[in-house]
Amino acid sequence: MRAIGGPSVMRGEPLLLGLDLGTSALKVLLVALDGRIVGRASAGYPIERPGPDRAEQHPEAWWHALVAGVGQALASVRTADPGAPDPASRIAAIGLSGQMHGTVLLGGDLRPLGPAIIWPDQRSARQVEALTAEVGRERLIDIVGGPLATGFQAATARWLREEEPARWAEMRMVLTPKDALRLRLTGELATDPSDGSGTGLLDVTTRRWSDEILAAVELELDRLPPLRDASASAGTLLPEPAAALGLPTGIPVATGAADTPAGLLGAGVIAPDVFFLSISTGGQLAVPATEPTVDHLGRTHTFCAALAPSAATAGWYRLAATLSAGMALRWLRDAVFALDTPDAFDRMVAWAEDVPIGARGLVFLPYLTGERSPHMDPTARGVFLGLTARHGQPELVRAVLEGVTLACFDASRVLAGAHALPDRFVLAGGGARSPLWQQIVSDVFGAPLRRLEVDEQAAVGACLLAGAAVDMIDPATASRAWARLGPVVEPDEARHVRYLELLELFRDAYAANRAAFTSLRRFEAG
Repeated sequence: MRAIGGPSVMRGEPLLLGLDLGTSALKVLLVALDGRIVGRASAGYPIERPGPDRAEQHPEAWWHALVAGVGQALASVRTADPGAPDPASRIAAIGLSGQMHGTVLLGGDLRPLGPAIIWPDQRSARQVEALTAEVGRERLIDIVGGPLATGFQAATARWLREEEPARWAEMRMVLTPKDALRLRLTGELATDPSDGSGTGLLDVTTRRWSDEILAAVELELDRLPPLRDASASAGTLLPEPAAALGLPTGIPVATGAADTPAGLLGAGVIAPDVFFLSISTGGQLAVPATEPTVDHLGRTHTFCAALAPSAATAGWYRLAATLSAGMALRWLRDAVFALDTPDAFDRMVAWAEDVPIGARGLVFLPYLTGERSPHMDPTARGVFLGLTARHGQPELVRAVLEGVTLACFDASRVLAGAHALPDRFVLAGGGARSPLWQQIVSDVFGAPLRRLEVDEQAAVGACLLAGAAVDMIDPATASRAWARLGPVVEPDEARHVRYLELLELFRDAYAANRAAFTSLRRFEAG
């Protein structure tokens, strides 16, 4: 866990508390009404993998991370300005964002029935195929904004009903991760259209649950939470969780949004004139949209934005996603290099600084948990192609950085479709901290970019929604005002041309191994 103190705050000024329930950590921000971050913390938890294609987390681990993170964030503010009124007493509202697509089953007492099944989970491939066939691929894409994928709540729910009928029979409610966390804070059941659209159960045009999809999944409407605007209040902080967090009882809690749309809001990307790339556990590429248009070839998704459509904000966004971005570098650190030091990532990236484009003939396919855009292939596997005895740690790192970036670029081509992406390009996420990786991204895309200086953009979005829930800010205006962007990183045209050559090798490597991926999965299953 880390905690970083922010600048001093004015005495008595109100603060907004933003909570982002990510895939690997829960991030906490305390933000003033002018967008200054005055306190922050992060507490991590693992992804449990109890079997092939499985990815789970325990809601109790999320709760412990929340308690630790809030305590550390409050302590950072107290340390920075010990003479100011206690920050806990100045929190005006709480907002949430959270990892998309996941499934938390609750029993009759509204407590979790075992671990959550989260988005990298691949167990529901058969259910994806069945649901797609039953609804019809084109019809399904029209309703939910894109193809159904493994890890989506609709497919996971169908898997649970078929494969764990006893657990399913105990189920009273199905929630996404952030909504399960807010339930513990407030006792209120709710979700918002942005998180709902990530389940594969919501009609993205009407921003309501789809009766047709629910019928196919055999999931009753009353097993899903009511829909509220992300910026609406969804209860107040109850005494028991308030005591655990060291906060006053009764603080309003906003409904909140899914992490990608909350991140777009926190980055000031709320209109179609900006293209957004986040390199975190996975890679997300997004362009806001004023209409819920869909890719009928099923290579991208259209989801609901955090804010409802208006003259100032796009109500939807088009998303292309690669499943393994920072996850691939973390895998290299842990499984291959066995590095366990706070500066491990910095050391690894430094090794790659002097390695030329193409990592001396080494190409990496980052498909460690299957892939979404552009392949929508849950069987895809990671590959080092061209590995020789002369390749060492520097080349492996460089190949991973380039492979992840090429996967993101590959996804961006289908996101753009027949249209050019906007000229304004914002880069975000923990992977974007590295100047080397920033330059690789700019060179691969052949476009200038600006890095978002705040890594926790989804938690910033949660703060914006919190402020809107208590009418302290206008979220659209504050979204643009709060975004802090670094200097422009310019591409090198010669390197861009070289990367386009490498892209063809990257694509050929996937095509050449696709049949083998399917065979390996069949072999592994026995």
